[in-house]
Amino acid sequence: MTATLTGVWDGSYVQPGAGMVTFLATLIETGGAIGGSVTEPCMSATCPISTHNASIAGHRSGGAVSFVKRYEPSGFGYHTVHYEGSVNAEATEIDGRWTIPGTSASGTFLMVRATRPAESVATDERIKEPAR
Repeated sequence: MTATLTGVWDGSYVQPGAGMVTFLATLIETGGAIGGSVTEPCMSATCPISTHNASIAGHRSGGAVSFVKRYEPSGFGYHTVHYEGSVNAEATEIDGRWTIPGTSASGTFLMVRATRPAESVATDERIKEPAR
């Protein structure tokens, strides 16, 4: 498994009543601590903004990932959302469930690494270089 989840991730989650919502997440992992940000469209017809921004804070232990997403600014019917998931062996996908504490709202999510880790790109480039 890769040493870090740091990178850009394309994601989606299923929201009851709204269907699938896509998002873009930037994760930074240091020593198992995860921080980052999320940008996603507002799916409510009454939302006064078109895009939501949120911060992420959590941790990773082996293949288990847990983080909290906090919308900034809060409001517009959006809350703090808790995510629990698993990282695949290649550290290219994270999938699991989200919940909003104190409510029955929950659903599934999937995040896919947007690009290969930098170390594998560098290795591939060395392989492609012509022999001198």
